[in-house]
Amino acid sequence: MSKLLFIFTGGTISMKYDPATGGAVPALSGREILAFDPGIGQLAEAEVVDFARLPGPHMAPEKMWELSELLRKELQRDEITGAVVTHGTDTLEETAYLLDLRHTSYKPVCVVGAMRHSSELSYDGPANLRGAARVAMDPAARAQGVMVVLNQTIHAASAATKSDTQQPETFHSPVFGPLGIVDTDRVVFSRVLRNRVTIDTSQIETRVDLVQMHAGADGRFIDHSRETGSQGIVIEGTGRGNVPPAALAAVQRYLDAGLPVVLASRCAHGRVLDTYAYEGSGHDLRTRGVYFAGTLTGAKARIQLMLALGKTRDQRALQHLMEQGEY
Repeated sequence: MSKLLFIFTGGTISMKYDPATGGAVPALSGREILAFDPGIGQLAEAEVVDFARLPGPHMAPEKMWELSELLRKELQRDEITGAVVTHGTDTLEETAYLLDLRHTSYKPVCVVGAMRHSSELSYDGPANLRGAARVAMDPAARAQGVMVVLNQTIHAASAATKSDTQQPETFHSPVFGPLGIVDTDRVVFSRVLRNRVTIDTSQIETRVDLVQMHAGADGRFIDHSRETGSQGIVIEGTGRGNVPPAALAAVQRYLDAGLPVVLASRCAHGRVLDTYAYEGSGHDLRTRGVYFAGTLTGAKARIQLMLALGKTRDQRALQHLMEQGEY
């Protein structure tokens, strides 16, 4: 029987109600979570790693990197067919994308979580875990990189984003849609990725900030980022990728310091593009030397910049690493 690696990191899927605290907290081990669905054992032999028992907001980039190192090492073993990683949904998309940027194996990796904890009647953890296991074992999932699998839907790690605070169907791929579904009889892929981005680096630069623009925004937070030692910044601009004029001077000071500035959009759909040419527009920012994040969310662009800075500080190389997957 094939062997499937299960790495448990915590999240709601590991939680149950604790009367002492008055809410749900991480409590279950990997084996205890798997025990909710003995049928998973019929899909593959399960090898369990209890990596952590963290709520989603407690997952930091350093821990993501550690998880990635473990995953890369274990996937080199011939007997491992693929891997399933459980995670808190609050930061699941960031961890999944970091794993994906470093994932060069053809073996499938599925990141999964739950929106309801184990003390609730509607606990969705077991169904999500089985769906992820089925995808990780499916031959069609090979060479698809890291995927996010919840609510019987398969998303590319580069596209998946959490859209609702509590509904089970919270994860969506806003721009291009999901990769496929997990149906009752089989896993169905409707499309494949044509332009996956990977970054080959042996370290990560965690000193990268994320700032969102809004009506009347100035450059205070951008200046603070630079002045307190950040090595790069992602700005979530409005619309196609624009910033208010009052923020421009701070953006220029960042660039003048030789630090990378990446532009994403706060919109849920669409690409950043230099369509407009007024002061503070995408065209203005592009001319100044700002890099474009394409369809990535600000949170994902931040993860990508962390890895890009871990590999190089050369501006031309950084631009290539940040924009190589732009489509």
